[in-house]
Amino acid sequence: MRAKRGLIAATRKLLADRSANFAVMTALCTPVALALTAFAIDEGSLYNERRAAQSIVDLAAITAASNITNAQQAVLTTLADNGITSVAVQQQGTTVAPTATKAVVQIVPGRYTGVSTIAAGSRFEAGKLPYNAVQVSLKKQGTLYFAGSIMAPPTLGTTAIASAQPQAAFSVGSRLASLNGGVLNALLGGLLGGNGISLSVMDYNSLVSADVDVLSFTDALATQLHLTGVSYSDVLASKATIGQIATAMANVPGLDRTAKIALQTMASSATNTAKIPLGTLIDLGSVGDLGLGQKPAGLNVTASALSMLTAAAALANGTNQVAVNLGATIPGLASTTLAIAIGEPMQNSAWLAVGEAGTVVRTAQTRIKLNASVTLGNSNLGGGTSLVAVHLPLNVEVAYAEAKLTDISCPTGPSSIKVSIAAQPGVVSAHLANSSASGFADFTKPQSFSDADIADLKLLLAPVLQVTGSSAFSVTNMTPTTLTYNATDIANKAIKTVSTKNLTQSLTTSLVDNLTLSVNALGLGLDLTALLGTVKPAVTTLLNGVTAPVDSLVYNVLGALGVRVGEADVRVTGATCGRSVLVQ
Repeated sequence: MRAKRGLIAATRKLLADRSANFAVMTALCTPVALALTAFAIDEGSLYNERRAAQSIVDLAAITAASNITNAQQAVLTTLADNGITSVAVQQQGTTVAPTATKAVVQIVPGRYTGVSTIAAGSRFEAGKLPYNAVQVSLKKQGTLYFAGSIMAPPTLGTTAIASAQPQAAFSVGSRLASLNGGVLNALLGGLLGGNGISLSVMDYNSLVSADVDVLSFTDALATQLHLTGVSYSDVLASKATIGQIATAMANVPGLDRTAKIALQTMASSATNTAKIPLGTLIDLGSVGDLGLGQKPAGLNVTASALSMLTAAAALANGTNQVAVNLGATIPGLASTTLAIAIGEPMQNSAWLAVGEAGTVVRTAQTRIKLNASVTLGNSNLGGGTSLVAVHLPLNVEVAYAEAKLTDISCPTGPSSIKVSIAAQPGVVSAHLANSSASGFADFTKPQSFSDADIADLKLLLAPVLQVTGSSAFSVTNMTPTTLTYNATDIANKAIKTVSTKNLTQSLTTSLVDNLTLSVNALGLGLDLTALLGTVKPAVTTLLNGVTAPVDSLVYNVLGALGVRVGEADVRVTGATCGRSVLVQ
């Protein structure tokens, strides 16, 4: 009992004793504190490691976006340059885990749309063409300095999306190989609605060689339309008459005096009051978001003054017909009349555009109906037979030509820029025949053709006999051709041509050679089959004698309208690979 009381007393004394408590508590807490400190150090280290990895991935994404065509190599090089040398590339649809010695990277090209109405997480679409962005994701094992003995290293994951928006300014049309002032005056007079245009070949040459800065033109047009405090896209969303367009072009700085006066003459002569949607003439893409007076860095947007004016005039004309009476001005022809119908380009396609890969420009579909009487000269065929008249009823239709921007790359910087354009000229069909008058300007339906009166004969005392016939010729190759422009081509505004095929014969000659003739005896009961053996050589000789001037006329008219038989001219006036920036 006594021993028990002693033990109790000793216990109470021990509990009441407060000396050395701190040492005891320190001994008990130190292991816990050291463990927590170790975890905190590891956590801080992982945080810094993740931040460093994110910085490297950001840089890799920016590098890849600036060279999307070789994005994987750009990413791997960037990672290696920043100390991540052992990397496995994870393909889409597969799963690869990182190891202690190897990181895993996934590179996904796609398309980024920076539209505020789209949720941030949905602005990047993986795999969507054409690419303008790259998503780079990196997984690597984190480093544990203290906790590695009791837990597996965590996987650090980082992702970055960078986008670059390379852009080019380009147009499709045709050059005028030779200028016929009379034809152009008559044609543009009909398109502009004016009857008093009398410009010289020198005037037209000045317009062909004059380049108009498109943004300055839009600035001047905004003044014409009384628009202030707006963007270029706001101006192009408006409508303007051809007179306002010509006046704005005349006010663009840098034009020589001859071109300026020619444009002012056209503006004052234009009576066509139809207002065209300017967006069908010019599409500035993202450049249109700039305010008036601002210029995009490194991107030159210019166009030929005459090409722009005729494109605008064609759009103003719409599907209406233009009638041109050239009289006897064409060598070998006693009279010549032209009927021209111009369709609108397909929707969402301008004549000149600034945009990224996938942007398309097109010319307008065009129909020409030429009716001419051939000068006969000696009409006596012998045997009492003589030619009274020979006619040339020519119909030509050229479908729209198309140019599509397929790629812009700068492998080693701006000086190495390359622009690829897939160009496809308009297919051509031509007929020596009568065409239906009702459907001439209706481009939704094909034209119908029938035998035409090619020649009129006088046989002794018999009434005048009709020699009828028809012929057809077409170019139907539909394969686009890729044109490539380098920095020098762009600086020089080089025009490159793509042909549907080589036209080894003239258009009209091809038709004449295939001409099939028959004689209408008008109920006389005469067998005139043998007569064709005499008539056809004489008729084809006369027609072949006028093929050269007729071809020149057709090519000149089509050239003024921005199209050409079996060919398309494409010009890139400016391009930039853009600046690659992080977007997510």
